[in-house]
Amino acid sequence: MNVLMSIRRTAGLCLFAVFAAVVSPAVAQVIPQPQTIIPSAPQLAASSWILMDANSGRILAEHNSDERLPPASLTKLMTAYLVERELDRGTISLTDMINVSEKAWRTGGSKMFIEVGDRVSVDDLLHGIIIVSGNDASVAMAEHLAGGETPFADLMNQHATRLGMHNTNFQNATGLPGDNHYSTARDMALLSQHIINDYPEHYAIYSQRNFAFGGIDQPNRNRLLWRDPSVDGLKTGWTTEAGYCLVSSAQRDGMRLISVVMGTNSEEARAQETQKLLSYGFRFYETMKLYERGAVLATPRIWGGDSNELRVGVDEEVFMTLPRNRNEELRARLNLNADLQAPVAVGDEVGTLEVYLGEEVVGERQLVALENVEEGGFFKRLFDQVRRFFSGLISNFTD
Repeated sequence: MNVLMSIRRTAGLCLFAVFAAVVSPAVAQVIPQPQTIIPSAPQLAASSWILMDANSGRILAEHNSDERLPPASLTKLMTAYLVERELDRGTISLTDMINVSEKAWRTGGSKMFIEVGDRVSVDDLLHGIIIVSGNDASVAMAEHLAGGETPFADLMNQHATRLGMHNTNFQNATGLPGDNHYSTARDMALLSQHIINDYPEHYAIYSQRNFAFGGIDQPNRNRLLWRDPSVDGLKTGWTTEAGYCLVSSAQRDGMRLISVVMGTNSEEARAQETQKLLSYGFRFYETMKLYERGAVLATPRIWGGDSNELRVGVDEEVFMTLPRNRNEELRARLNLNADLQAPVAVGDEVGTLEVYLGEEVVGERQLVALENVEEGGFFKRLFDQVRRFFSGLISNFTD
């Protein structure tokens, strides 16, 4: 069963045409409407980059986005994500006090400056990981959550696989160089999307410009937090092998973009190249929320149930990113499974939703049952079998 629907930005918006009466000449000239022109994405002075919409997941620009590269301190995005996950699960709390080991204290590179034997809160360590890129804080959290940095790296890799980060392998919690420690721009964008959407209650940390601990005040190294008020995260990285890297996110007019730039030659270059990507995305694209989670999109006939209809829709919000000023061209097609039959449980897949921009399919989602429909009684099922049989006959004659 196929159902076509128009999609409009605002509920109740009416589409109408205005026809001009022309007395002379007899045949009016038809002037084609200009199409939205999207220029090619900017070319950056970087090894690899990607630009993604955080809600729809659409990729707006990319270059070498699947190339395996050393991620440097971008690694700490996964370290922080696992801390946030455990906070969400309730296995740890922000007020828990963590003992600082000598190994954590001795870890080189950027530091939060915790001392051996200190007892530091999870809250402070999480801020130290995200804002000042503390290697010592990262190792301390890895030891607390998994008993050591090696088993914690194993957890990181398991979750990378779960999130679909197919070209990533972590050997430590910090991003310090390792022979088999790598990731990609695409994988980092995907991880950032989960950080933003899975645990939004912790996301404000990524926008903080400074963090002070033990009398030492350190700045966030993401220069765009000072330059662009729409930028509110996420993480910088640098090693000699990786170059200067930056994962950023910005939100304007309800549209959130994620950019990843890897392998630039300076702190200033990674900021400038990131700004080019973000400006391109916001200038030429827009993101629309098409459907709320649980929206009823159809009520098809269901056979043999205690109800004759089944409410069908989507079990998650549906966003689409498209070139600006083309939202009037959106259409949706519902492809429902033929001959739906009880019993059906909430969440059962019953078809697909296809979203078209003109003639191009720009998105697809599963359609699911939004309610349970149990089997009807014996006579109801028998009656439906008869009706279904004759309905099939009629369909065959009319085909």
